[in-house]
Amino acid sequence: MAGALRAGADAVMVGTVLMRADEAGTSTPHRAALADPARTATVVTRAFTGRPARALRNEFTDRHTGTAPAGYPALHHLTGPMRRAAAAAGDQERIHLWAGTGHRHATEEPAERILRRLASGI
Repeated sequence: MAGALRAGADAVMVGTVLMRADEAGTSTPHRAALADPARTATVVTRAFTGRPARALRNEFTDRHTGTAPAGYPALHHLTGPMRRAAAAAGDQERIHLWAGTGHRHATEEPAERILRRLASGI
């Protein structure tokens, strides 16, 4: 964030860094995937919703990214029951694991502490 602002950016997005914050509504399997050192790659995919979004790679994105239609919101509603069941079962391979390329910076702590740390780096 600090580097982007020093380089002249007027603003930066910090969504992913807040996904493990205490206040975030991120599911337990999604939180675990964000912290898993084996999950290193992200991909831009339409596989879950029909609309492009960056996510950690999993079996579902590997199988469907290349063939998923641009069918938002229909695809989002069609995959909803699968995603809910997978989240309840702790199955990281069939839920959307939204994450930006900086997902390794996401930490489990209060959002206020995360934002203060980001702001102090400016």
